Amino acid sequence: MEKGHPATYDEVQKIHPLYFNIVKKRYWWFALSLLVIVPGIISLFMHGLNLGIDFKGGTMIEMTFNKPVTQTAVTDTLKSVGLDGQVQLSNGNASVLIRTDALQQTKRNELMTALQTKVGEYNNKTLQEDEVGPAMGQELTRNAFWSLLIAMGLMIAYISFRFQFVFAISGIIALLHDVLVVVGIFSLFQWQIDSSFVAAVLTIFGYSINDTVVIFDRIRENEVKMRRGDSYEDMVDKSVWQTMRRSVNTVVTVLIALLSVFILGGESTKVFSLAMLIGVFSGAYSSIFNASQILVEIKRHMKNPRGKGGKAARA
Repeated sequence: MEKGHPATYDEVQKIHPLYFNIVKKRYWWFALSLLVIVPGIISLFMHGLNLGIDFKGGTMIEMTFNKPVTQTAVTDTLKSVGLDGQVQLSNGNASVLIRTDALQQTKRNELMTALQTKVGEYNNKTLQEDEVGPAMGQELTRNAFWSLLIAMGLMIAYISFRFQFVFAISGIIALLHDVLVVVGIFSLFQWQIDSSFVAAVLTIFGYSINDTVVIFDRIRENEVKMRRGDSYEDMVDKSVWQTMRRSVNTVVTVLIALLSVFILGGESTKVFSLAMLIGVFSGAYSSIFNASQILVEIKRHMKNPRGKGGKAARA
């Protein structure tokens, strides 16, 4: 236990003015999670995800204008010819990368004419066009799926080795919660996703499990100090509150940084930062209100848990 850290349950309750028993209200937290996850799952089955050209294929156009341009001007020009797409600027806002749906020759010519008329003159020698086939998107999806499976497998092994297998199961369920929340919300609002979405989901995995492990570590420290007759639920509740300040400070700091990227960043970072914003908030929620509560439920259904007259397995 850290020096000066409140050690008893009474001390923990007194030091937090907003204290309430998190563990005893766990069914409310589970219900709140389901209220978000279930509509998302239904939307996934009914509407799926709004896939960008990284997944379903399309056209990429790279060109350099004779003077700097604005992202708004290029985006508005795309919309003026009935196209949606992603626009990325570079080289002092003179070079433009456009990602849009697969273009027929007529629509392609219409777009190029509109760009020259409404945005500005461009250098024909720098013009590059590529067609992205759906096979590339299928490979990306497959690789993302395997990456998630491998990550989950390694996390189960690590947490089982460091704590107990039941801790690993609780942590993985909380991670799946975060993935379902992010994917479900993107499906509900039909926000378009690209390859950066996959990177965001994998990053959320790492962030969420890190916060969960901190709480699990405190639970392990407190569990070995329990006496016969002590409540396992109270011990977990105390552990969550002992790490609460650290959890809140971490998530607020990360959310501020991500919000800045989302507001001030370019179009190319929108999907990543938005997915991260949702995922980090969901990860903090699942670490505090779900992971340790799932652990309590598993322990409650195990034979002879500590505090019920038997000897619980120690981490």
